[in-house]
Amino acid sequence: MTAVSRHDDAAGHERDAGQERDAGQERPGRRPRRHRARLVVTALSAAVGLLAVAACGSDGDTASGTPAATPQGDTPATITFLSYNYGTPGLGGTGTQALLDAFAKAHPKITVKPQGVAVKDVLTRLRTDTAAGDPPDVAQIGWSKMAEAVDALPITPVQKVAGSEWESATAGISKSILSAVSTNGVVAAMPFTMSIPVMYYNADLFRAAGLDPQHPPTTLADVKAAALKIKATGKQGVYISVVDSGKSDYLTQSVVNSNGGSLVDKNGGVTLDKQPAVEALATIADLTASGAQPGVKAEAALAAFTKGDLGMFVTSTALLASAQKAAAGKFELRTAGLPSFGTKPARPTYSGAGLAVLAKDPAKQRAAWEFIKFLTSDEGFEIITSKIGYLPLRQSVATKLAGTPIVKLLEPALDQLDTVTPYTSFRGAKANQAVVVLQDEGVEPIVLRGADPQATLSKAAEKIRALSS
Repeated sequence: MTAVSRHDDAAGHERDAGQERDAGQERPGRRPRRHRARLVVTALSAAVGLLAVAACGSDGDTASGTPAATPQGDTPATITFLSYNYGTPGLGGTGTQALLDAFAKAHPKITVKPQGVAVKDVLTRLRTDTAAGDPPDVAQIGWSKMAEAVDALPITPVQKVAGSEWESATAGISKSILSAVSTNGVVAAMPFTMSIPVMYYNADLFRAAGLDPQHPPTTLADVKAAALKIKATGKQGVYISVVDSGKSDYLTQSVVNSNGGSLVDKNGGVTLDKQPAVEALATIADLTASGAQPGVKAEAALAAFTKGDLGMFVTSTALLASAQKAAAGKFELRTAGLPSFGTKPARPTYSGAGLAVLAKDPAKQRAAWEFIKFLTSDEGFEIITSKIGYLPLRQSVATKLAGTPIVKLLEPALDQLDTVTPYTSFRGAKANQAVVVLQDEGVEPIVLRGADPQATLSKAAEKIRALSS
């Protein structure tokens, strides 16, 4: 079993200070903000340290290749970069372009040719390009796809590419994070983006429905009650974003984990048809059946939320910056933690991506390392957090951005880091196909079309067991 994580949209725009009225106020029982800011990466490191990643190394020299020579300054080179954020219409696309522009300014001798791809097509594109003998030199790969990618593709571990520069380049990143994404002490893909589910809510719609935006619902039962009150005003109530075109299961895992269940056990056995998982998805389906939640996919729900027509939207913090931009001048955006099942603690699962090296030419490998090193530097992570909304992975960046609107809105997610659970992968070379089966044949029919939860998950589980064998 592997434990890694992912999700992939995003955007980034700093909100007007005047729109931060109550969002930045202290809440009862919470840490002082300055203390929380110092703990951003500390808590993140502790949580991510729980992840056990089997995503490093494949057959042959992919896993045990000779370390590349340490780069000695910039040597002229041109490399390709496959990214699911690049070229997207949201601020994830503009944030990625900002990273590319900043790198070009700092390293004028290295030309990066970016290639955009839909997140659901990353593995297919990489397999196709590799078979054609033309894989990208660097690829952004979601953690849920990483185990299969490392197993199937000619990835050279980034730590080996870095050579003697590895220790100095990663000194500012928590050792527990690097440990989490390593196997046998070697890191295959550089931690790049990480996010966590959060509940965005429209404070104006709360007030219109007679709800107190200072006290958002914390349990799914309370979320349902609040959503029905918002629905009574003519707007949509809530959307738990477990169904999206990216075929992501990070939020499915977060919901199931929070009810005490899992999709796979510690030995990799499929458990998505066990009672806790069935009950968890039945609860989300009940939101749809009751009218508290619209029966649409995540993309339609996002459009409704950004228009001001949806009261609550549970999805990745990766969308935070774009949500800020959409809400500016339209409604007051606030955030709350992932809702729980009664008194059970919420157990969100991480999402995000790593940067993998597929270049084989030594000169291109050196240029790829310079690129990756910059993207995960202080300057790179500042852009990633402030313009896209992913969590900062360096203490220096967390400290610098403390008190900014986007970090204030990240606080509920940061407060739940102590109950975070690792992303878990299905076994085998068809792990990503198994996720598609889960989402398309399990989650979507249950949540959007009223399919029987037990029968539907049992059928999906048997299909996934066959794929995992």
